[in-house]
Amino acid sequence: MNEAGLSGPGLLRQAAWIGGVERTSNLWIEVFNPATGEVLGRVPDLGRDGAAEAVAAAREALPAWRGRTAKERSVLLRGWYDRVMAARSDLARLLTAEQGKPLAEAEG
Repeated sequence: MNEAGLSGPGLLRQAAWIGGVERTSNLWIEVFNPATGEVLGRVPDLGRDGAAEAVAAAREALPAWRGRTAKERSVLLRGWYDRVMAARSDLARLLTAEQGKPLAEAEG
């Protein structure tokens, strides 16, 4: 599957986000469609150090998140929900291709 098959440009990302920064690598892990063997994309292999950086970035972000009011958090989470629902069909197609999950189940 490629970006051209999706209605939402930019949805298929082949990077990791750590601390608000897009990260790539010279090492990659290919993601396959289990039904066809087709390569759907690839993700950066950031290894142990990348995982540690991601955990540290999450730990650093927690105090600011915890400091927000419930209303502020709900507004942010609702915005995320709205974006997921707007991309529902594309996300379901990606899940189906990557996992072999039935499309109707992925859309649910």
